[in-house]
Amino acid sequence: MVSRKVKIVNATGLHLRPAGVLCETAMKYKAKVTFTTDNHYEANAKSVLGVLGACVKAGEEITIICDGEDEATALEDIVNSIESGLGE
Repeated sequence: MVSRKVKIVNATGLHLRPAGVLCETAMKYKAKVTFTTDNHYEANAKSVLGVLGACVKAGEEITIICDGEDEATALEDIVNSIESGLGE
């Protein structure tokens, strides 16, 4: 299992479009991908509803957790995607 804390740079946080991009990125990997927020909410990063339910706002930090055979690659790709703004 690997994890890394990352800051949400999108001006509007994880609303529908960036949540979809996050999910698409996570679904490319076999590893289980979740994230936790500072208020201890845990979400499945492969579920748009789970991501939206976390209500992550701009500037908040989340911890991405990947567990499985391609965990390191998944973590790198997801963190890079978040840091680049998730398509926005």
